[in-house]
Amino acid sequence: MRIIIIGPAYPLRGGLASYDERLAKEFQDQGHTVSVYTFSLQYPGFLFPGTTQYSTEPAPVHLDIHVRINSINPLNWLSVGNELKKQKPDIIVVRYWLPFMGPCLGTILRRVKKNNYTKVVCIADNVIPHEKRFGDTAFTKYFLKPIDAFITMSEKVLADLKKFAPNKPAQFVAHPLYDNFGNKVSKREARQHLNINSEESIILFFGFIRKYKGLDILLEAMKELKTQNPNSKIPKLLIAGEFYEDRKLYDDLIEQLNIKDQLILRTDFIPDSEVKYYLCAADVVIQPYRSATQSGVTPLAYHFEKPMIVTNVGGLSSLVPDNKVGLVAEPTPISLAQKINEYFDKGESFFLPYLIEEKKKYSWTKMTEAIIKIS
Repeated sequence: MRIIIIGPAYPLRGGLASYDERLAKEFQDQGHTVSVYTFSLQYPGFLFPGTTQYSTEPAPVHLDIHVRINSINPLNWLSVGNELKKQKPDIIVVRYWLPFMGPCLGTILRRVKKNNYTKVVCIADNVIPHEKRFGDTAFTKYFLKPIDAFITMSEKVLADLKKFAPNKPAQFVAHPLYDNFGNKVSKREARQHLNINSEESIILFFGFIRKYKGLDILLEAMKELKTQNPNSKIPKLLIAGEFYEDRKLYDDLIEQLNIKDQLILRTDFIPDSEVKYYLCAADVVIQPYRSATQSGVTPLAYHFEKPMIVTNVGGLSSLVPDNKVGLVAEPTPISLAQKINEYFDKGESFFLPYLIEEKKKYSWTKMTEAIIKIS
C-alpha cells in the first residue's frame, strides 16, 4: 500500500517525532511504500517553551521525509492538501495531540478527501488537552470531520473521543515499545557514562517538565522520605528532561524543601543517543502525574525493562499492573513516598518477571495491523 504519515519527524525532535519515524519504519518493513510529511514550522514561539524544536542527531536513514507543513499559514495548508490529494495514497495516518493543530491538519485533510479515494486514520494522543486554551473545542471539532477512523493509545482518550465523534470507528491499541533508542546496557555502564555513583538507589523522572506531570508533588514526596527516614540512606531522584515552564518555581521549591542533596538534575533536552543510559541507570521509573491520557515514558520503561511507579490518573495505571510491573500511587506526596519505600523493600527483581511477560503486548506490528484493518 501507499501510506503517508502526517506528523512531527526529523529534523524535529521529541517523542512524537521518534514515534512517527518508528511507525514509518514498521510499515516499510512490511513492504508498504511510506512517506512522512512533517512541519517546516510546527509551533510559533509563544507555544513552544523549550530551547529548540530541532534535533542535533543524524537524520534517520532510509526514511522518505518531506519538510512541508507550516502550522500557521493557510495558503500552505491548501498547497499541501492539494499535493497529497493528487498523490492518492491508500491511507494517510495523521497524529493529533494538540487542538492548535486542528485548523492546519483539518484543512489539509479536507483537500485530500476530495480525491474520493484516500482513507484517513488518526492516531489521537489527546482529544481534550492537558492544558486548556481558548478555541480547543472548536479546533478539535474542525479537525475530526474529515477523519475516517481513529486509533487511541489509552482508554481515556477513546472515551473522550466518543464525546466528539460517537459514530466513527475507533479502537484502543496500546502504545508500542520505544525500541528505537538502542539496546539495554548494564546499570554499571549506564551510571559510569552519566557519572552517577553505582551504590546509590536511583528513581528516574524522565521527559519534558510541565505542570500536569507532577514533578512538584514528587519533590514534596522526596522531602517526606527524608522526614520519615532521618537516619537512613534514601534514594536519589534523577530528573532528566527539559523545563517546559518556569524553572524558578521548581528551584524555589527545592530550596524551600531542603532536598538538593537528594537530587541529580540533568535538565537539558536528552538526545536520542543518550536515552538508553538514563533508563538503564535507574532502579525504577516514576510518573507522578496529576493528569494523563497515556505516556510515552511507559513504553520506554517497558523496552528497557524498568519497573514503574505511576499515579492512578487517566490511563497510566491500566498500562502498569499494580504490584506486578510496578506500583500505583495516588498523586499525593505521602502516597508517592509510601510506594517508593514499598518498591525498594520489594526490590527490582520482584517486578522483572511480570514486566518481561507484560511487555510482549506492546508491538509495532499490532499497531500497523490495526491501522490497516480500521481504514
